[in-house]
Amino acid sequence: MNNIDSRLVLKKISASKEKLLKCIALSGYMFSVILVLGAMVISQELMGQKKKVAIGYQGLVNPWKHAINKKTIEKATGYDIAWQRFDSGSSVISAMASGDLQLGVSGSSGIASAMSRGLPVELFWVLEDIADAEALVVRKGAGIITPQDLKGKTIGVPFAATTHFHLLFALEQFKIPEKSVKILNMQPNAIASAWSSGTIDAAFVWDPALGKIKKSGDVLITSGLLNSWGKATFDGVMVNAQWGKQNKDFMVKLVKIIDEIDSSYKKDPSAWSPRSPMVASIVKLSGADAKSVPATLALYKFLSLKEQASPAWLGGGKNSGAARALKFTSEFLKSQKKLPTVQKDYSKFVNPQYVQAALK
Repeated sequence: MNNIDSRLVLKKISASKEKLLKCIALSGYMFSVILVLGAMVISQELMGQKKKVAIGYQGLVNPWKHAINKKTIEKATGYDIAWQRFDSGSSVISAMASGDLQLGVSGSSGIASAMSRGLPVELFWVLEDIADAEALVVRKGAGIITPQDLKGKTIGVPFAATTHFHLLFALEQFKIPEKSVKILNMQPNAIASAWSSGTIDAAFVWDPALGKIKKSGDVLITSGLLNSWGKATFDGVMVNAQWGKQNKDFMVKLVKIIDEIDSSYKKDPSAWSPRSPMVASIVKLSGADAKSVPATLALYKFLSLKEQASPAWLGGGKNSGAARALKFTSEFLKSQKKLPTVQKDYSKFVNPQYVQAALK
């Protein structure tokens, strides 16, 4: 091969190299573009995805039903909320234990039971101080005039609920052996049906079932009276402790919304008339009679953010009102052989942080 031929070969080789390098560079550029575009698509999809949460509520008559019905919480937080209605706190707690719910509403008795059994939940909001909103009603014609007349009678009550706790406490106070009465575990709706058929002689329950049975019954004892004897009860909202910690912003916005709707009611109760949109929301989610809602709301006490954060309720650690009430409730239930054990300290299950953050 002469010098001219060798130079031609070298030129061809050099040109081929340049083409190859250009192809490689172009391929790398295209690969980078594809990666960027893919990342943009994934990012947009993630940004479009809403966080989800399942919340269990009961058919209680309270202001926050209006916020639930109007999707106020969804609009404020951006979360996709699966609302599930339950007839008792025990069913809410079972759903939380199985992981089906992240938040749930229960009475203080059910909450105490859940905490005593070590369920990883925290009480972060007292939905209402029950006061006179629950009562033991006796059926007219059942021959019950005084508490002692309950002996030999059949009483319907949702087990593990605040009314169950108060019924047992009432029997103890009046020195009526539990074995001398027949206590049936019944959900509120079942109580109303059993009342109509004459299956039960008395029932300790809340609205809307309470309002129905009072039409043909007499109030024997109220929860307010038993509260004054040292056994306070309340309805509260629990959260899975880990979930709450991971979703603090949602939790703070939630308590702010509940406080706002409660404040709206307390500022002007007369605006919550039977024909108001607020009462319509309550009726839709509770099944209560619109005409009875204003009177039922008046039986409860709804606490402000400051009251929630105070030592009387969530604040104060071991000496907080909520922690002490949960401990007293658990100890009583254990003495009645309804609980196998109690916790030494219930303040570890009471979390005032979200309320405190909402106050800032």
